[in-house]
Parts: sequence; C-alpha cells; structure tokens
Amino acid sequence: MASITMSELVKVYPGGVRALDSVDLTVEDGEFFALLGPSGCGKTTLLRTIAGLEASSGGTIHIGDRDVTVLAPGRRDVAMVFQDYALFPHMTVTDNIAYPLRIKKVPTAERAGKAAETAAELGLTDYLLRRPGQLSGGQQQRVALARAMACHPQVFLFDEPLSNLDARMRLEARTFLKRLQRELGVTTVFVTHDQAEALALADRIAVMEGGRIRQLGTPKEVFHRPANTFVASFIGSTPMNLLDTVVAEQGLEIGDAVLPVPAGFAGALTVGEKLVLGVRPEYLAYSSEPAEGALSGEVTVVENLGSAQLVTLSGEGAYIQVVVDEDTALAAGDRGWALPRADRVLLYRNGDLVTTGAGAAG
Repeated sequence: MASITMSELVKVYPGGVRALDSVDLTVEDGEFFALLGPSGCGKTTLLRTIAGLEASSGGTIHIGDRDVTVLAPGRRDVAMVFQDYALFPHMTVTDNIAYPLRIKKVPTAERAGKAAETAAELGLTDYLLRRPGQLSGGQQQRVALARAMACHPQVFLFDEPLSNLDARMRLEARTFLKRLQRELGVTTVFVTHDQAEALALADRIAVMEGGRIRQLGTPKEVFHRPANTFVASFIGSTPMNLLDTVVAEQGLEIGDAVLPVPAGFAGALTVGEKLVLGVRPEYLAYSSEPAEGALSGEVTVVENLGSAQLVTLSGEGAYIQVVVDEDTALAAGDRGWALPRADRVLLYRNGDLVTTGAGAAG
C-alpha cells in the first residue's frame, strides 16, 4: 500500500476556470479519506487528477515514493470506481472483473481464476455468467469493486459510488464498503457530496470549496468544531444555526436575548464587535416556558424526523432550528424557547472560528 502526497496542485481549465487552487494534501497509507463538498467545489477534479484522468496545470503528486505527476493512468497503480460503475454491458461479470488483468496481459486462465476468487470474496459467485443489465444496483456496485480489487492496486479511488443506490441499499453498501476497506487496508480516497457518508466512512475528511480545502480533520473535529461558517453550514444533517450577535458588557446580544459568553471566550472578545454565533439544532434544549439565556421565537415549521422533530422558531430577525423529542406536542403559532448547551456554542469572527482562550467549545 502507499500514501498519496499532493503539493501545490493546480488545475486550470480553458477559459481560466481554476478548479484546483494550490492544493496541499497528504492521504496516509491505509487511510480511508473523504473529499467532501458541494457540486463544483473541485473534489472530483482532484480525484481524477490523482488517477491521471486529468492533467494537472501545476504542482506534484506522489504515490508512495514515486512521482506520478505525469505518468499515464495505467502506470499509477490505482483503481477507480465511478459513479455509474462503468461496467461493460456486453461482458459477463467474470469478464468485467478480469478486464484490468486483460489489459495487463495476464494469461487467460490466471485472470479467470483471479476473477472467480475476487468475486467469491464479494458474494458474486452465483452471478459470474450474468451481464450487468441482469444485476441489481448493489450487485453492479460489487462487480465494480471486484474489478478494482482484482489487480491489487496501491490506491482505491471512489467517485460517489453510492449515489445511484436507493436509501436502504446505500446504508447497506456503506457498511459493506467500510468493512471491506478495513479488511484490505488499501489507501482509499472517496468523493461525495453527502456529508452523512463522509462522517460515517472516513478516517479524515477534507471539506472543499472553490478548488481549495476549507477544513481538514477527523469526522468528529469537522462536526464539532467547523473551522469557518462555510463548513458549519455545510456539515450536519440539520445545518448549524448561525446567528448574528454583538458583544455587550452583559453577554452576547441576539435580538432581545442576551446569552452568557461561553467559558474561555471572555478574553478573546471586544465589547461592541459583531460576531456570528453557531450552535447545532441538536445542542439546543427546547422549552415552552421562558428560560434565562434562551432564544425565543414563534413555531413556524415542525418537521418529523422519525425519532425526533425539527422545529423552526422565527425569532428577532432570525430563524432558529432546534431538535425536539418526538413526543413533544407542538403546533404552528406556539411560542418556544431554545437554550444553547454552553459547551457547544461556537463563535466566528469574519467567517473564521474564534479559537483564543482555554475552555472554548470542543
């Protein structure tokens, strides 16, 4: 296996579109690494540049101790699984799995044996003579994985391989993929726009925007301490509440409410400065009665999440979302109060996390 190191990697398309903007990144040997971000952020371009399917405009790529920046895709020792799986419709499962070995001119008997062995590992033995059109989406995905595994690459590259599956199958495939990668120990880069997938699968995540990495960290770090308001608004199944606040002598003013300054932040703030307060809906306690230090508003929307409810309160010039127990009776027009959990309140200055001070939320 091998690590992947990118240094000052640049990709500029005709017309001056800068898809990658001096990306510096190292994926460790054996790591499951996710590239996460909205459409157009550069994550797929970065993956394709690692694979050699896109030529970089500047910078270097190393896989292990080899500089592969200008090497052809077939010489980089990587295997890529595409969003649509890219299976050959006229070939059997056996032939699809064995195709990379055929390109490498592995003898026919040897590649058939290797295809059968790899298929058995992924539960595909009963489908070896079928063609892709005779398989379910999940089975096609496993064929694509088997094809990637058959040539024992140093690196797996996945371009949103779960996006074409239905919700239930995605969860099953996610668990399968995580277990498979752990067993194989192959360095893996996984591109997705689905933050739930990235949080569930990855050892580390790079959140991208505009061809740059906006935050790099473990799923826990990225979820609990977003480095900037972009990441804060992007990560989480329910987006973080980002509320304009002004630092006052008595605390943080948000509309008519005054919240206490979180422990550790006092020395880092200046009275009168404008900040953004961030708190996730999961870290707000809902009450139908006034509470000191709570944000208030009128219930405008109640969304059923199954085991909980997502309630939107319309407050002083802002909307506040809070996750509420499934048994709490709520109706539009009710007055509600949301009390932030003190150790989960974050503050942002000019878009970036305020980190000065011991004891800041973490």
